[in-house]
Amino acid sequence: MKTTTFTISGMHCASCSVRNENSLKKIPGVKSAAVNFATHSATVEFDEQQTSEKALHKAVIANGYKVAAHQTSEQRQHEEASTLAASRTRAFWALGLAIPAALLGMLQVEVVGELWGRAIEMWITAVLSVVVILYLAREFHIGMVKQVRFFRANMDSLISLGTLAALIYSGWALGVGRDDLYFETGAIITAFILLGRYFEAKSRGQASAAVEKLLELGAKQARLIQDGIEKEVPIEQVQVGDTLLVKPGEKIPVDGEVLDGASSVNESMLTGESLPCDKEKGDLLFGATLNLNGALHMRANKVGNDTVLAQIVRMVSEAQTKKAPIQKLADKISGVFVPIVLIIALGTAVVWGLITGDPVAGIIPAVAVLVIACPCALGLATPTAIMVGTGLGAKHGILIKNGETLQKTQKIDVVMFDKTGTLTQGKPEVTKVVALAEGIDEQKVLTLAASVEALSEHPLAQAIVQKARANRIALLPVTDFSALTGRGVKGVVNGKKVLLGSSRLMTEQGMRLNGAEDKSTDYEHEGNTVILIAQDGQVQGMIAIADQIKSDAADAVKRLRAMGIDSVMITGDRRNTALAIARRLGITEVRAEVLPQDKANQVKDEQTKGRKVVFVGDGINDAPALVQSDVGIAMGTGTDIAIEAGNIVLVKGSPSRVVDAIELSQRTFRTIKQNLFWAFFYNVIAIPFAAAGILNPMIAAAAMAFSSISVVLNSLRVRRMKIV
Repeated sequence: MKTTTFTISGMHCASCSVRNENSLKKIPGVKSAAVNFATHSATVEFDEQQTSEKALHKAVIANGYKVAAHQTSEQRQHEEASTLAASRTRAFWALGLAIPAALLGMLQVEVVGELWGRAIEMWITAVLSVVVILYLAREFHIGMVKQVRFFRANMDSLISLGTLAALIYSGWALGVGRDDLYFETGAIITAFILLGRYFEAKSRGQASAAVEKLLELGAKQARLIQDGIEKEVPIEQVQVGDTLLVKPGEKIPVDGEVLDGASSVNESMLTGESLPCDKEKGDLLFGATLNLNGALHMRANKVGNDTVLAQIVRMVSEAQTKKAPIQKLADKISGVFVPIVLIIALGTAVVWGLITGDPVAGIIPAVAVLVIACPCALGLATPTAIMVGTGLGAKHGILIKNGETLQKTQKIDVVMFDKTGTLTQGKPEVTKVVALAEGIDEQKVLTLAASVEALSEHPLAQAIVQKARANRIALLPVTDFSALTGRGVKGVVNGKKVLLGSSRLMTEQGMRLNGAEDKSTDYEHEGNTVILIAQDGQVQGMIAIADQIKSDAADAVKRLRAMGIDSVMITGDRRNTALAIARRLGITEVRAEVLPQDKANQVKDEQTKGRKVVFVGDGINDAPALVQSDVGIAMGTGTDIAIEAGNIVLVKGSPSRVVDAIELSQRTFRTIKQNLFWAFFYNVIAIPFAAAGILNPMIAAAAMAFSSISVVLNSLRVRRMKIV
């Protein structure tokens, strides 16, 4: 299967996107197709053995639209700027000509003289209106003709029929000597619609700016080091394994790791965190982040589309293209809306003619129906809100993969947190060193323990060694080292046997505990793992080690509780340790000693109770639970598999970002519902007034334009949400 995305120009309403989407889905070999009216793009997944990109383009072109494939960011920006400029020019020329026509027609301003028996001002109004309706608004009429060829109708059809009806009738009335002329009505309608389309395009550009801004973040050049010589090369020429130099104040060109040097790096473009991160040899670097104060030599590990920035851009682009289920409902409505409106307009004209006895009496109400019913706002309601919401999230390191996720988060009952790496740092640290025998101090205990544990690869052993290094303790030589699987380690230091392990191991080996058993129990109840150190037949000290809780974890739980959402901690740890950590976090519900393969079942159990579940995890064993949950949130600091399985990815593994992601999703979906309500009910309520002759066509045109603009502006309000 191959996925392609291309731009479709000429779409003016939701029914346009529905028509193109349906045409693409009918092509043999197409697995899925999504046409986004707001971004004017189509994303299609298809089998290359059965069809081709050329066939996809042909299907769209056959519908009367144009296709632009494989555009670069610069080409897309240039095309959008040109389109916006042309839209602005048409709108202001239309206003400039329609306003004098309206003043002459409505205020009945008299100009001295006649031509062919009619006042000069009538002819001036007619000429100005013809230029506005037939020339400046020609795209509407061309679009209608294209649709008629296929016995279809869209927004262009409504506008074209409405304005042409007013123009043709007025031309006939002018010729036969009637005074009920509506030239200025058609001109003003056209001007308002063109002005609305300009503001809509401008606002839509602001809403979709997230991806373009992300693309601009990347470095354009890199300092390549080859054979000791430094040279600047375009970023596209950097290959995996290359050695690069990054000077202070420069952007990190690609993803990699530090080979030499130390510096602070501002990673806020990825994580949303303002504090810089210290980097030294072996630390990871990410493309587009900013090197602050030291020169770094780095090795390129990921380039091009494999970098974190490229993956973020891809996720945001896909989120803005994929549709939420609620949008699919709106699309179905739009697909049948235009034909229904045409029938209502025709019925309005006929009924008015029958009631008044004047065949032309229903023309103006029918025109008002056609104009007020344009479903443009309906097509913009969902995608603009999704674009703004996902764009704001990306800016703060919250990557929402699709519109469906936004809809699912509207009602969440419980958030299930995997403990390690999600609520905790995932890196054990020494919290306490205690001396228990006479003639020995804490430094001696740590020296003995670290010297022996330096030969072990166990994470707890590494935590002890790191503590010793941090305290600048010199390690002693060790002989006869051996690991007691699952129980501890032993070795000989300065000719004496040293044993490290649990109190149970010490009892089995006949060591005198010196009160270590009670103390270790106390520390374990506080969430620590305790290692005892024995020498000369007795326990001489103990070291407490714990996986440190993330600084914002407790606050995240508190915020969820305030939202009416329960928090559950799920872990494979022993129950005492899990309960101790849960108490510090304010979590009352704990699932301890859960095997990795059972995490998904824990999620399923909650769902069988009718609860909507968010699962937050970062490990490979979290992937099944992430998929099983209603919304899976993966920590971006975790594994690639977990990130792939999550519906939302947090670039920085911060629990507070979990709450931010839920709040942002809910805020965005509320905005979608507001947009759809006003767009849909506006049309439903306004059409009867237009058919009854209460709604003037010019007012209808202004209201229709304002409806589209208001939907976009309401979506832009999401930007005001504060994410700290």
